[in-house]
Amino acid sequence: MTDADVREAIAAERQELAAVLADLPAQMWDARTLCTGWRVREVVAHMTMPFRYSGPRLVVELLNARGNFNRMADRCARRDAASLPAGELAAALGDNASHPWKPGRGGFGGALTHDVIHLDGIELRADDIDWSFGSGTPMSGTAQDLALVLCGRRLPTGRLRGAPSQRFTDR
Repeated sequence: MTDADVREAIAAERQELAAVLADLPAQMWDARTLCTGWRVREVVAHMTMPFRYSGPRLVVELLNARGNFNRMADRCARRDAASLPAGELAAALGDNASHPWKPGRGGFGGALTHDVIHLDGIELRADDIDWSFGSGTPMSGTAQDLALVLCGRRLPTGRLRGAPSQRFTDR
């Protein structure tokens, strides 16, 4: 898969998610997510930070967090989720579908993963292609099943292997 292919997948994912968010009932923006302590609105605020924050602003926010990226990301997501309307957050995602942002590590594959889920403490390992992502407790399955997990889908029991698998399967 080339960078162009991955960038196309990123744009499609952002457009699809922006469309879902645009139609999301207001109360669902306050629904809990798999990201501990974050509702849908905090996740979307975090996901759109690369489009909404300039480089200098990001540096200032990081300095205010004493260099702790996780502290900065949490503080910014909570503050932005409280101050920005849901429609503006959804639009920031759709309006930047083709934005070339990618994390410092991980390239465009990391950008795609950033756009579809945050799985703390889990290493995803595909058992049908040479691909893994994350760090922590291993969870394996086919690349297709892991992609479904990354998109927030639940799978039938037995499709994933590893201790975290129960978190992502129908029980």
